[in-house]
Amino acid sequence: QVQLVESGGGSVQAGGSLRLSCAGSGYTDNNYCIGWFRQDPGKEERDWVALVVKNGDPEYADSVKGRFTISQDNAKNTVYLEMNSLKPDDTAKYYCAARGVSAPRCSNFWKWYNYWGQGTQVTVSS
Repeated sequence: QVQLVESGGGSVQAGGSLRLSCAGSGYTDNNYCIGWFRQDPGKEERDWVALVVKNGDPEYADSVKGRFTISQDNAKNTVYLEMNSLKPDDTAKYYCAARGVSAPRCSNFWKWYNYWGQGTQVTVSS
């Protein structure tokens, strides 16, 4: 059973930075898509932020492109989300998600992912 644990959330002022971590365990497939999503209170949907897969190119939502960077440390089974130039609109609960794949092709649709972490809150004040 894949387990994901996020960390690194917190409160910052606009323009600040945070780095989120997603530590994974229990991987059994050869490759996994790892996505970062965020969710506003009261919303069911989780908005895609970024994704990465081994041997694939990282992808970003337009709203974070140029400000956020996703990276992975395969030796540590950890994916990071470096968030710079944070804005109040970035305030949300951030989740990482995973799905095993046989080819390095991923979806940015949140329901495509079948493993989720518990989330970490990011609050950006103006």
